[in-house]
Amino acid sequence: MNTIPNASASGFAWTKSTYSGGQSDCVEVAHGAVPAALPVRDSKRPAGPAVVFADTTWGAFVDALKRGDVA
Repeated sequence: MNTIPNASASGFAWTKSTYSGGQSDCVEVAHGAVPAALPVRDSKRPAGPAVVFADTTWGAFVDALKRGDVA
């Protein structure tokens, strides 16, 4: 897992989670910003920093959430 510093995190096209429901506690992702990886940041801190996950790692995490394996 890597991080992107504040200055770099602001240059991507970010998408807020569809599960946010208008809440302020949400994550945003930048699909396609980094090859084979997915930057993720706190939507309340749009200038960053962002944590970068491998695509497969992020996908496995989301799948685990959907199954209820992560509390």
